[in-house]
Amino acid sequence: MSDFTLHDQASAPEKSKPLLEKSVKAFGMIPNLHAVMAEAPGTLEAYQQLHELFVQSSFDADEKTVVWQTISVEHGCHYCVPAHTAIAKSMKVSDDISNALRDESALPSDKLEALRTFTLAMLRQRGAVGKAELQAFYDAGYSQRHVLEVVLGLSQKVMSNYINHLAETPVDEPFQSFAWTKAK
Repeated sequence: MSDFTLHDQASAPEKSKPLLEKSVKAFGMIPNLHAVMAEAPGTLEAYQQLHELFVQSSFDADEKTVVWQTISVEHGCHYCVPAHTAIAKSMKVSDDISNALRDESALPSDKLEALRTFTLAMLRQRGAVGKAELQAFYDAGYSQRHVLEVVLGLSQKVMSNYINHLAETPVDEPFQSFAWTKAK
C-alpha cells in the first residue's frame, strides 16, 4: 500500500473540492483515482478535462474502449482495466470486445484491430510511427483526426496509468468484479 492520500470532500485541498463534486455527479461516487489526484488540483482538473474531451471525440463507444483498454493493458494498469471494463459495460460495448482487449486476443473486427495496432504503435514508439503504419490506419477507415484523437486518449491514460502505479490506487468496489492482472 502506498502512502498517497485518498481524499474526500473534507480532506481535499480547497481547489479540488468542486472537482470532486463533479466526480460525484458524473460517477455517483469519488473514484479512488480522483481521490488520489485531488492532492494536486491541476492534475485532477486536467484529467477530468481530457476525459471529457476524449468522450466527445469522433470515436464510437467500441473505439473509445479499444483506445482506453489497449493503453491500460499495455501499461499493466491494475485500476484502469477493471474501471474501463465497467465503463464499457455501461456504454453497451460487447463483452467480446472487452474480453479480447483484456486477454490481448483478436478483436471481432479488422477495423478495431487496426485501431489497437495503431494505438500500440503510437504508445510503444512514443508517437514516432512511420508512413506505413499511418497508411495502414488510414486504409482501415481512419483519418488524421483519429490519429490526433488517439494522442488525446494516450494523454489521458498516461496520467491515470502512471498515477495508479505510483499510488497503488485501490480498485473501487463497483469495479472489483472486473479485477485484472496482465498475462505474462
